[in-house]
Amino acid sequence: MLQAFTRNYSDNSTDAGFQFTFYCDVCNDGYKSSFMESATYKKKGLLRGIGQGASIIGSLVGGQLSQLGYAGDRASNVLSQTFEGKSPEWLKEHEQAFTRCQNEAKEHFHRCPSCNKYVCDHCHNEDEGLCVSCAPRQEVYVAQAHAAAMKRNIDEAGQSATVWQGQIESKTTICSACGKPAGSGKFCNNCGASMDLNACPKCGAKNALTVRFCNNCGENLQVAAAPSGKCANCGTDNPPDTKFCGGCGNKQEV
Repeated sequence: MLQAFTRNYSDNSTDAGFQFTFYCDVCNDGYKSSFMESATYKKKGLLRGIGQGASIIGSLVGGQLSQLGYAGDRASNVLSQTFEGKSPEWLKEHEQAFTRCQNEAKEHFHRCPSCNKYVCDHCHNEDEGLCVSCAPRQEVYVAQAHAAAMKRNIDEAGQSATVWQGQIESKTTICSACGKPAGSGKFCNNCGASMDLNACPKCGAKNALTVRFCNNCGENLQVAAAPSGKCANCGTDNPPDTKFCGGCGNKQEV
């Protein structure tokens, strides 16, 4: 005869009596049945403690199980160790006790008609009559979908967000005058020397003020920086530092 609710439990029975823990097939929370004293044990007057029972799968209530139910050779080995040396009277008591404890535990579980799992009250959708794996509660599923959408929107916004508004430009970090870190300002933090960069008149590349040749094109920056003396009025070439043009007498800018 087939018996239901037999695959997911732990046998906590000892020589002194019988007790079983039945687990939810979804969350693995467990219900421990009432302890039933063994009549065989009382007759023999054994003095062994109740806490020496062999567990078929695990005796922790509410914990995650490494394996559920009787499974293959390993379960067979555990069973043989559990019942090894037990008298026929004890084995008969054990079978009867399991049936009674099984019926007791069924009152705390629901069988899902869709997947046939036995689940606790927490994992049973009372509105649909199914377990929460087959029919999640609407408010829970909506909250999960809302949270997933929120995280997705935050991730998408983070990918396109601009988090820095500064300008990307070259800065002299070591002062050419004192040789120490100059800071991020226009003047050296140590000696006050200007940290402005000199633009090459040929290619426009930025160079430190003390550089003699352009780092980009090799132009002589000192010659290029010297005043040409060419008159802005008549175009006459005058020697450098000329105050008045030799062609028209116009005052030259020095």
